[in-house]
Amino acid sequence: MLWRLPAPVRSFLVSNSRRYSSNVTKNAESLRILFCGSDEFSIASLRALSKASQEVPELVESIDVVHRPAKPTGRGLKTLREVPIKRVATEELNLPTHAIDTFTGWTPPTPIDLVIAVSFGLFVPPRILNLAKYGGLNVHPSLLPDLHGPAPLHHTLLKGRPFTGVTIQTLHAAHFDRGMTIAQTPPPGIEVGRQTTLLHLTEQLGEVGANMLVGVLKSGAFIPPLKDVGWYAASGGPIDHAEKITKQHGYVDFSKLTLQDILNARRALGSLWCKLPNGDRVILDEIEDSGLPVLPDGENGIWAPDGMDIPLARAACGGVLRINRSTYEGGKTGRGNTRLMRVLEADKSSG
Repeated sequence: MLWRLPAPVRSFLVSNSRRYSSNVTKNAESLRILFCGSDEFSIASLRALSKASQEVPELVESIDVVHRPAKPTGRGLKTLREVPIKRVATEELNLPTHAIDTFTGWTPPTPIDLVIAVSFGLFVPPRILNLAKYGGLNVHPSLLPDLHGPAPLHHTLLKGRPFTGVTIQTLHAAHFDRGMTIAQTPPPGIEVGRQTTLLHLTEQLGEVGANMLVGVLKSGAFIPPLKDVGWYAASGGPIDHAEKITKQHGYVDFSKLTLQDILNARRALGSLWCKLPNGDRVILDEIEDSGLPVLPDGENGIWAPDGMDIPLARAACGGVLRINRSTYEGGKTGRGNTRLMRVLEADKSSG
């Protein structure tokens, strides 16, 4: 996987690997870890911890994995969907797991030294943190305090951030993302390519975060006295909240969003959606920059261009979007362009 990463990321990982390759510097005993995770980003850190426990036995004694319970999904909610980390923990890494939807009334079955939460979604309360000798850590895929919140990866792309990174912070006793930064990607961060997708960003920062976490454990940076190494807050860069992603984030309002805004949303969310003047909903399955000149004047929205069988759309900036594939409300998935063009042509004729 390392060779697939951009050169600056590879050099960062290699340099940190060398930096932390020596023996543990501050640890007095191996750690009993309570790892709280859910998705692919957290799986990268769990795999790295498991590997480190085998390569450096004096670093990690045990890992217990906490995850959310399976959720009903599908038609009639008859199918249970497990969180991805459960299969990896049990089948691949052979680690004990605990499925909980709340910490209320729950206590770890074994003594713990450190809580590590990565893309978990539940607040770890003081009662649990106080059971751990060293409290807790969080691996967060942004340059905190920027993009604090539950969806930093999505908002990195939605907001068009040119740089991103990973922050390891202590778990705060009262709030999400208010802990002390004890490790952070060096300035200016990791460059975000204009074609970067959510999947690629998740894989890239997942590996960076996993290596950084193991480095923090090996260096003993989590052991008091702690040192705040966060630099972004003083950089003058933007600081926003990465709120939870909803269906509304995928809504395209052509009168407000620029062409780049729409393309950013496509990279972050996949299919987007809009509404026609007649109120019908259209899913934008595949879109791209048309390459046509900016239209300084005209109505924003979708239209049927003369001599073409592909609908176009004018964004708020005058940029033109090409809609290669769509799904019309109530129609077959990906087969909406024919009906969409027919509706647009009829509207043009009536106008």
